[in-house]
Amino acid sequence: MSSTDLTARTPAIIGGLSTLDRFLPLWIGLAMGAGLLLGRMVPGLDTALEAVKIGEISLPIALGLLLMMYPVLAKVRYDRLDTVTADRRMLLASLVLNWVAGPALMFALAWTFLPDLPEYRTGLIIVGLARCIAMVLIWNDLACGDREAGAVLVALNSIFQVVAFGALGWFYLQVLPGWLGLSQAALDVSMWDIAQYVLIFLGIPLAAGYLSRKLGERARGREWYESRFLPRIGPVALYGLLFTVVILFALQGETITSRPGDVARIALPLLAYFFLMFGGSFLAGRVIGLGYERTTTLAFTAAGNNFELAIAVAVGVFGVTSGQALAGVVGPLIEVPVLVALVYVSLWGRRLFKPEEPAHA
Repeated sequence: MSSTDLTARTPAIIGGLSTLDRFLPLWIGLAMGAGLLLGRMVPGLDTALEAVKIGEISLPIALGLLLMMYPVLAKVRYDRLDTVTADRRMLLASLVLNWVAGPALMFALAWTFLPDLPEYRTGLIIVGLARCIAMVLIWNDLACGDREAGAVLVALNSIFQVVAFGALGWFYLQVLPGWLGLSQAALDVSMWDIAQYVLIFLGIPLAAGYLSRKLGERARGREWYESRFLPRIGPVALYGLLFTVVILFALQGETITSRPGDVARIALPLLAYFFLMFGGSFLAGRVIGLGYERTTTLAFTAAGNNFELAIAVAVGVFGVTSGQALAGVVGPLIEVPVLVALVYVSLWGRRLFKPEEPAHA
């Protein structure tokens, strides 16, 4: 297939999407607006939603994330994971981008854009430490990334999240600022708290997806599973995404809309972060010789952040009304529409690659 043929396929892929998929930016915009309006217009809604939780985990958000992730993980061909784990270029690049470049870039941007606002600056640094293990699978799938690689990199991120989050928080909030003569902050969060988020937001849908494929193929065969079962559950992922967005913005609607100036200040470094991380990661995948699918997966897993964890840590350590918590809340306000836009940027970028690996339909 020539590069011209490959380029021509991108609009064909977008045009072949379902109505739900094709107009996803519109639906997400409406969901964000609906959540903000609900949070402002329904008295006590945020308090009622916030009360439905176990520990610090919001059950409505957990439900939305589980609905969102299960269909994507049910699509993964688990018998192909060995081909992903054998790709050391991708695994090493992912570790460097996620656990060296990402936190360092957010630290630099937070200090550059918010030198006079220590609470927001600390909140952004926490967002940079919370590497994505959930919603990134949706963006990767919509951009025709490698599902198997996505599952492996998300699992890798989850392991490092448990082990490294607290240590990196100590380094970027206390050690490095001390070396540079900057003001310091403290972050007290346990490995067990992080492990709970990983178990719920990744472990449960991963186990459900694996068992669905294993038992479904054993009972009815792979042809039935992929041609009949997966198309039926596929839309559930996007419904779960929209539900999560509505709930998230309903919980934080009053906070966001009552402080527009602060939101704008926080948004600038976040916009720079998402575009720089995605663009740099996409270029890195191209340079080290990855195909389009794995380059896309590398870029989305590096650019996305685990805003659920960042908000929970900020609220738990600094309080629900703190500037750190507001910075975490603004994260998905910027991340969701930006990464939806980057899905289309990624599809356009297919023309930069040789057609070595067929993309997912």
